[in-house]
Amino acid sequence: LTCWAKSKYFSARTVKSGGVRKTLRSCISSTSLFMAHSDGSRQPKIYTRTGDKGTSATFTGQRRRKDDAVFEALGATDELNSHIGYVRSLLGHPEVSEQLKWVQCLLQDLQAAIATPKSSASEGQKMKTEFPAKHIKELEQWIDTHSESLPPLRNFILPSGSPAGAALHIARSVCRRAERRVTTLFLDDEVDEVVMR
Repeated sequence: LTCWAKSKYFSARTVKSGGVRKTLRSCISSTSLFMAHSDGSRQPKIYTRTGDKGTSATFTGQRRRKDDAVFEALGATDELNSHIGYVRSLLGHPEVSEQLKWVQCLLQDLQAAIATPKSSASEGQKMKTEFPAKHIKELEQWIDTHSESLPPLRNFILPSGSPAGAALHIARSVCRRAERRVTTLFLDDEVDEVVMR
């Protein structure tokens, strides 16, 4: 998947995170997004030149208004992914940066599931974009590992700190907004419960 909203092509990519290799459908490096390949092929264009009259297409091909709940959820998760990328640019810890890169790849897979609303998806489309529950367990284990090294939380934390820490606070608050947007889709039965987790 070269980009959740612009392509229907999925490919596997293995990402090493915390000493474990994880296979993700949709992770690509942003440095290769607009580059020509060695065989002369190019990435798809990010514009259509046809005008969209305020609508966009989901992975299923269904056109919906740009302010539809699906695109609100996609926009919030895309913004979260961008904030995590910004955090990675500020970090001086390669291992944590690689783990956050893995989270970015998970978000792209999550976006594929969001871009395939159940009400208009075929069984084949649902299978192709299904978000595996095993990734939730892996993410929870990673969070638990990092949480063990923190002192007990006794009160609320004021968002500030180092540039990377402050940027993580922004990513955290954007994540909470993304969760609210995905909740709308879940309550409308457009995404599976695993997407909510």
